[in-house]
Amino acid sequence: MSKFKPILIIIVLLYAVWISDMIFPIKLNAFGLIPRSQRGLLGIITAPFLHGNLLHLNSNAIPLIVMLFTLIAFYENKVWKIVVSVTLISGILLWCFGRDANHIGASGVIYGLASYLIVNGLLERKLKSIIISIVFATTYSGLIYGMTPFTTRPGISWDGHLFGAVSGVLVSYFFSRKLKNSQ
Repeated sequence: MSKFKPILIIIVLLYAVWISDMIFPIKLNAFGLIPRSQRGLLGIITAPFLHGNLLHLNSNAIPLIVMLFTLIAFYENKVWKIVVSVTLISGILLWCFGRDANHIGASGVIYGLASYLIVNGLLERKLKSIIISIVFATTYSGLIYGMTPFTTRPGISWDGHLFGAVSGVLVSYFFSRKLKNSQ
């Protein structure tokens, strides 16, 4: 059970940041990811912990818990490499190519982890990975609609979702190549 403790820490941290933002006069959302700005560079790390309201936070926390549990349960030896890689790559891509806006929330990471879990089954071709891929592809198939400006509501970071998904594909490809090269 202790291997799942980091999930609890991450989720508590997400809610602690949100509560702090509500209580204290400093508005932490100012530390979001702002593309191509020096100040926005910090957002590559901080943006996933910042949320606009409780609905936004809950909408991110639930799938994040599911995906982190899945990664720890089935990919324990590389879970944190995957999470950190997806977070950094999606943030860097969003910083380089994203719309000029203040991007906050963990949804880019969620899209990255979902696409990792889906693509990994195709690349690894192991029964366990294929089953996980099918489950996540069917459960989270609606995520595709969050990756275009035409299918998302104003204020939703569709480009953060898109670059999150791209990062998951890249990380999956990298780790599957690394696995094949080590065999």
